[in-house]
Amino acid sequence: MASAPRSRSIVRTTVRHSRPDPNSERVREARSRSRERLQRQRRTLRPLGWGAILVVVLASADADPVPGVRGAGSGVALAVVVFAAMLLVAIRDSFSERSPELQLAVIATMGAAAVALAGLQTKGSSGVAAGVAVFLAVTRLPERAGLAVAGALTVGLGAATAIAGGSSAAVAAAVLVTALAGVVGLLLSRSRASQDLTELLLAELEDARDEQARAAAVAERARIATELHDVLAHSLSGAAISLQAARKLADREQAGPVLSAAIDRAGELVRSGLANARQAVGALRGDALPTVAELPALIESYRVDMNLDVTLQIEGEARTLAADESLALYRGAQEALTNVARYAPGASTTVTVRYAGDRTSLAVDNGVSTALPRAGMGGGHGLDGLRERVERVGGTMSAGPTGGGWRVEIELPE
Repeated sequence: MASAPRSRSIVRTTVRHSRPDPNSERVREARSRSRERLQRQRRTLRPLGWGAILVVVLASADADPVPGVRGAGSGVALAVVVFAAMLLVAIRDSFSERSPELQLAVIATMGAAAVALAGLQTKGSSGVAAGVAVFLAVTRLPERAGLAVAGALTVGLGAATAIAGGSSAAVAAAVLVTALAGVVGLLLSRSRASQDLTELLLAELEDARDEQARAAAVAERARIATELHDVLAHSLSGAAISLQAARKLADREQAGPVLSAAIDRAGELVRSGLANARQAVGALRGDALPTVAELPALIESYRVDMNLDVTLQIEGEARTLAADESLALYRGAQEALTNVARYAPGASTTVTVRYAGDRTSLAVDNGVSTALPRAGMGGGHGLDGLRERVERVGGTMSAGPTGGGWRVEIELPE
């Protein structure tokens, strides 16, 4: 009875320390939606990038000095080409997959070209070019780095415009355009991050709820297992001991064969019930259930403990089965071998597992034995219980005599 408090303590510890899986399916789906949403936003804004290149090129061609190959015109041409090339790189889908250092270099180079235009053309489109660079800086780079680049470009644009002889209004306008672009970009970036975080937290909340429900189920199963162990298993153990004493008393008093057989039958039922109770307790506590992969160990135990002449054959390519199906095949082999040990001890027996394309089957074939059946094994209804187990997983079972012995076969569809 002292085991019950310990079990409940273990359960409480398990529930308290359980955590949702950070890589669960819901979390992965939330992250996938975030990436898809980001890609859609960038594709939507991509035409604006092409438009910005067109505006800068046309405005530069209409300002003084015009782009050329000599003097200040060559500087204007170089600045326009560098800005356009860097922007084309930045609006590609693959740009976000590049290293942060490369992204920073591309956006900084683009901004430097915009600042150079401001110093070369006082009436050009440097404000638009710098605004695009600032917007990309705050939306593509980490927030601190993006704000630092945006601030540097804004200050550089204002200084270049002033040095080039621009009026106070022109300097203020240039700074205002870039600041506005930075604020819009920052709000868009934070809004997207907030939406991503909200979806991620919702996914983790759903996982936490599922985990809590699973933990509660585990706690309830552990409580039931404890009650079964303390009540049913102990009662059956006591009944088994009492029946053993009754059997010895019947032998000493030279009781008739009918009474002795009845006591033996009751003992078999109690032992079978005790074994089933222990299996049920183990299943409720989450103990690992046997699978087809453990058949070699099972067969070896019957070969050693029961002195059975049994071999295992595997036909086809082995594959992983569902837990219930694998357990049904294992229990089928166990029940069939128990019957061989009881009714045909010493008979040559073969356990065959066949993996076909659309089904998996297990067959246990034994020959004829000349030895007398063993008493005290089995409960008498094992095949009926096995058939019910197999049918619950959608399979079929047959058992009956063959030309030279007995055969039990289980077939499970894929």
